[in-house]
Amino acid sequence: MKHKLIFAECCPNHGEKILANTELLHLSRADFEREVLKSEVPAVVDFYADWCGPCRVVSPVIESLSREYAGRAKFVKVDTDENQELAARYEVMSIPTVMIFKGGNVVDTVVGAVPAQVYRRRIDVALDGR
Repeated sequence: MKHKLIFAECCPNHGEKILANTELLHLSRADFEREVLKSEVPAVVDFYADWCGPCRVVSPVIESLSREYAGRAKFVKVDTDENQELAARYEVMSIPTVMIFKGGNVVDTVVGAVPAQVYRRRIDVALDGR
């Protein structure tokens, strides 16, 4: 699957490029540890399936938030049909499920379709460390 990513700016501390999403990164089990568990910024993981109606409602909200929080949080998607082992590991029983990871651990979970401000509030808490 193609992913559109653009280089937004350079990180002054590490000389690395920060990626700004124009489309979210779709992860498999092989990428999950590197992209989520070892992420230096909080990672927002959208567990979804293509056939899920509420997931299609949440998707544009998550995409919009990924642009809003570019460089401060990482946003990724995990297809539960293609990655059943990951869904089982994190006890995803209903979709959409959005989990926020920080320091390799789940710090918050939202199950079901909710308004953007609910996600925003939870992401802000993860960023602020409260």
